[in-house]
Amino acid sequence: MENKQDIKQANKPEVKAKEVKIEDTRWIVRVCGADMFSNKKIFNTLRQIKGVSFQIANAVCSILNIDKNKSVGDLNEKEIKDVEELVKNPQGKIPVWMFNRRKDYETGKDLHLYDAEVKLRKDFDIKRLKIIKSRKGIRHALNLPVRGQRTKAHFRQGLAIGVRKSKVQAIPAAEKKEEKK
Repeated sequence: MENKQDIKQANKPEVKAKEVKIEDTRWIVRVCGADMFSNKKIFNTLRQIKGVSFQIANAVCSILNIDKNKSVGDLNEKEIKDVEELVKNPQGKIPVWMFNRRKDYETGKDLHLYDAEVKLRKDFDIKRLKIIKSRKGIRHALNLPVRGQRTKAHFRQGLAIGVRKSKVQAIPAAEKKEEKK
């Protein structure tokens, strides 16, 4: 009589393991200064690039006809190069209203910034506001909220909080009696 385990194993269909060459697998792909792990989906990993929102990631996948659920490790060199090129230079391919810096202060052009350029331009904008002494610039300089938040309960860094009584030295009982007379 056969074992129950032998019967179960006999009923299971044979599954052949997928042969994967470890040399061909890329574990980390670098695109526009961001490291992307190969087992993640391309749509989600594009958003790791600073300056790329979900709209830009969606547009990149749609324009290049890449499946959003495709993992980064499955992309070939040409697709990676195309993605990087489109993120770096989206003018004419992605609609202007998706750009993260429209009508730049210095050039007047519509730009899309990525990686370190985003932080650098933001810092330059804040410095410019401080130099011209606009309301926003003054609020930045004083480390106060810029966009109209209340300041009663928050934004009190390093300042005295609440009312504290000053310490009074204890007077000996003999001196108290003399003061009363």
